[in-house]
Parts: sequence; C-alpha cells; structure tokens
Amino acid sequence: MPTIAFIPLRGGSKSIPLKNIKPLCGKPLVWYNLFALEKATSIDRVVVATDSTDIKSVVQSFDFKKVEVYDRDSENAQDHSSTESVMLEYLRKEVATKALKVEDRFILVQATSPLTLSNHFNEACYQLEQTGSDSLLSCVRIKRFFWRADGTPLNYDPAARPRRQDFEGDLMENGAFYINTVGNILRDENRLSGKIAVYEMPEHTAIEIDEPDDWIIAERLLQRHLPANVKKAMRSDIRIKLFITDVDGVLTDAGMYYSEHGDEMKKFNTHDGKGLQLLREAGIKTAIITGENTVMVKRRAQKLKVQHVYQGVPHGKKLKRVLEICEKENVKLSEVAYIGDDVNDLDALQAVGLPACPSNALPQVKAVPNILHIAKSGGTGAVRAFAEYVLANHHPKEKT
Repeated sequence: MPTIAFIPLRGGSKSIPLKNIKPLCGKPLVWYNLFALEKATSIDRVVVATDSTDIKSVVQSFDFKKVEVYDRDSENAQDHSSTESVMLEYLRKEVATKALKVEDRFILVQATSPLTLSNHFNEACYQLEQTGSDSLLSCVRIKRFFWRADGTPLNYDPAARPRRQDFEGDLMENGAFYINTVGNILRDENRLSGKIAVYEMPEHTAIEIDEPDDWIIAERLLQRHLPANVKKAMRSDIRIKLFITDVDGVLTDAGMYYSEHGDEMKKFNTHDGKGLQLLREAGIKTAIITGENTVMVKRRAQKLKVQHVYQGVPHGKKLKRVLEICEKENVKLSEVAYIGDDVNDLDALQAVGLPACPSNALPQVKAVPNILHIAKSGGTGAVRAFAEYVLANHHPKEKT
C-alpha cells in the first residue's frame, strides 16, 4: 500500500525559537528526518505541514524528490494545538479530494528525534506487516527502576534487586514515529488504534529536542551515532571559497626546534605547500591565522602566496579574523574551510561551514560537531589532504 510520512512543524516554538530549522551539527534540525525518509525504500511521499514561510523555504531548499509542503491552517498551529488536529485537518482534505485512500499507510514523524535512520522506517513498516497489527509506535528499552509517589515500586522488587544486565526493563515511547492507516486515524481521531505493535529502537534514540540542554546532548549523540553515509550527505552541498589553516600542529608538527645559538626553527611540509597552491589555482582564497608571530611564518606565507596572513592572534579571537577575511572577500562563513588542532581554534571551527582537524588535534577539537578528521597529523601532509578533499568534494566550480 502507498505510504505517506507526515511531519508537522510549527514556527512558534517558545523554548527554542524556530528550532525545526535551527542548525544542528551544521544542518537544520528537520533535515535529518527528511534525509532518512528520502532514502527509505518503504516511504512513497513525505509531507511537511507548516505555518511558517521560513520553514517552508528551508525545506524546499533541500530539493528532496519525495518531499512536499502543506500549508497548515493557523488555528491548528497554536501553542494549544494538538498534533492530532493538524493530522486530521490534512487527512480530511486529502481524502475528500481522493488524493489519499483510507487504506493508505500514514506515518507521523517528529522532527525532534533526529537520530531516526532510514532502516528504522523500513524495519518498522515490515514489522507492522508481519505482525498483522493495526498500528505501531517506536520505543526504546529503559533499564531504570521506577517508583510511585507513595513509595511503592512500579517495575521491580526492592527485596530482590536485579543486576542491570539481568533486568528486562520497560519500553518507553521515544516520540520518533507512529504508523497507522488513514482510515483508522480518521475513525478514531488518534495516531494509534486497534492492535498496536512496538518497534524497539536503540537506547540513544530516546533523546527528544524540546529544551536547550537537549540540543547539546543531541549534538554529541549525532556525532557519535550517525552512519558515514549521513555524515557525507551533511557536507555534500557545501561549496568552499575560502581555505584557512592554523600553523603550529597543523602546517608544522608542533615541535619546538632550536639551533646551538638559540635560534628557533619550524618544520614545514612541502606537500602542504603544494596543496595551498592547488587551492589558489582553483580560485579558492587561502589564509593563515596563528597565535604565534614569527618571521618564519611570514616568509613561508609569502613563498606560498597565501592571500591573508594574521599572526599574533589572541586566544578566542580567531573567529573575528575569519569574519574580517570573509567581509573582504565577500564570502559567507558557510563557504569557509578551516583546519585547526588546539583550543584557540575552537571559536572558528564551530562557526565555519567545513571544519577539520589533523589526527594529532586535542580531544576538545575532535569533538566539534561535524568536524572532518584528517588521517594525517600536523606537519605530515594534513593540510594537503584537507585541500584535496575540498577540491574533490566542495569545489565552487564543481557544479556547472
């Protein structure tokens, strides 16, 4: 039977304004579910129901083939409006015009669960068919002990407290999605009805983004649990026009070399120099931003014909320099690639479109959301590897 996925998005979120299109690890929140639905073989159509022109514009900019936007009535987009109200509004109109049939499968998807993947939708649809159930909801297994307010336990015997590995736990709705038929929803005016099946998802998918703290947790979970194909897709539409690198630990191995006379020296890698040359020849502007201030770096930058060089930049001020270069070159932050290895690079790495770090970067840097981890360490060709990645995947002239 045809399967329609339905995502209701209001523009009036109070806790996190316009959260559904706020960037999460570099992509608007709703992108994650839309990408998963676009790739899910079990899904035929995806409908985003919104009252916001901003949300509508962002959703349409993704250019997903299955996705369409439905302009929901304002009366069903208020703070007090239920999800069922907008579902019923849409279904009644679609059935009346024969755009949907009562036997069609309908999946309510919530954008606040960005860790839902294509295989989750496919497996859940298959499970619904195999069990002969009327509807299905997604859950996670929680191995926690619950109590009533009167001091009595809900799900275990305190006198025989089980070990976590021996405890079956309980199933909790994670709010990711609900499956039913169009006819059942219209009849019962509810997302679930009849014989209900439970599709169990991994424990990390329990996160629902409703408050600012949830956002922080979701960023870390996405970075850890998203598969490689999703991470690749997250970067696929980035077009780089400005390439910026740090020096110590990136263009060099971070070593401190001194001659017998106390002269300081740095070890650069010739392959990195060629990488910056290839970028420049491809029309991508290059820049160096470093906290050190040495004649060596000045001479190296001149030899490599780097267009913008900032030395002696204080901690926490690198982003300010990035913005200055962007203004001079008429480049957006989303069009900037930046490679850094230490905490003084964090402000810039967290703001640019394509952040990267060498293998010797500090843990805080490696934890930046959606950062690209280069296999080489600083001073051994990390900048060249990043440059080649940019040219192969994010060249501004790549699409003609």
